[in-house]
Amino acid sequence: MENTSNLKILFVLNPVSGGKKKFDWENAIRNYFKDLAHTIEIYILTGKDDTGSVDYWIKKLSITRVVAVGGDGTVALLAKHLLGSNLSMGILPAGSANGMAKELGIPEKLKEALDIIVHGKLKQCDVIKINDDISLHLSDFGLNARLIKYFSENKLRGMWGYTRMVVKALWRRKLMKAHIKTDTEDFTTDAYMVVIANARKYGTGALINPDGDIGDGLFEIIIFKKFPVFELFKMLLSYKKFSPHTVEIFQTKTATILTRKKTHFQIDGEYKGKIHAVKAEIIPSQLTVLVKQEDTI
Repeated sequence: MENTSNLKILFVLNPVSGGKKKFDWENAIRNYFKDLAHTIEIYILTGKDDTGSVDYWIKKLSITRVVAVGGDGTVALLAKHLLGSNLSMGILPAGSANGMAKELGIPEKLKEALDIIVHGKLKQCDVIKINDDISLHLSDFGLNARLIKYFSENKLRGMWGYTRMVVKALWRRKLMKAHIKTDTEDFTTDAYMVVIANARKYGTGALINPDGDIGDGLFEIIIFKKFPVFELFKMLLSYKKFSPHTVEIFQTKTATILTRKKTHFQIDGEYKGKIHAVKAEIIPSQLTVLVKQEDTI
C-alpha cells in the first residue's frame, strides 16, 4: 500500500510543451516540495529511449505516482506506459492543449494542481483501443481532424491562430458517408464529423459529449449530420453545448466505422492522416488518475 506521508513521485517534463510560453516548471516543482517529506525526481523528455528512462527511475526510487508535465501528447505517452499497472498518474497542464486535464478538472494554477498530486483521490479511468492505438478522451473523423491538421502545420498560435484555422476548416468542410456498427446499431449515414468519445471536452475546452463519463465502461459515438456555422463557432470558440438537433449519440462498448473515402482522422489531438476504417473497443479501468478530493467526474 502507498505511504501517503512519504510519497515517491516521478515528474516527467516535456520541455517543448506550450510552444513559446516559457516557465521554469522544474524549479517551481522543487520549491513546492522543498519543505515536504516526499521523495521526488524530475525527468526531462529527450525523445530518445524515454520509456526506458522512465522505467529506470520508477524502479530505482520505487515510484508509485508518475506526473505528466505537459500537454495531451505527454499525457498520452505516460498513460500508454502505465496502463494496467498499480501506478497512479497525475497531470500538471503545461501544453497548448490540455484535454485530459480539463476533463479531470485539474486547475491551471500550479499550486492547486500540485495539491492534487499530493492530496488528490484516485479515480479509475477507461481507455478506448482504436485499431492498434489507445485513446484516452476524444478521437474523430472529419471536420475537427482537418482542423487539427491545419493547426499542426501552421505557426500561428493563440486564439487568433485557432480562430483562423476554424474558419479555414469550416470553409473546406465536406460531408462524408460512413457505415457505423455499434453493439445495438448498424447503419450508413452522411456526416460532417464522427466522434469516438470517452470523455466530454476537447483540449480547447469545447464541450462535445455532455453526458460522457470516462469511468462508466462505455464510450459514445457522436454523429454530426448538420453543422450550421453558428453551431460550430458556439462549440469550438465559446465552449457552449451544441444543439441536440444537430447530432445523434449512441453508447456502446465496441464500434466499427468505415468511410467510403479516406478521411482525416485524429486521436486525442494527434493527427493520424487519412484513413477509412477503425475498430474501437472500451477497456475498462485501465488507468488510475489523481483528481480533486471533492470531484465526482
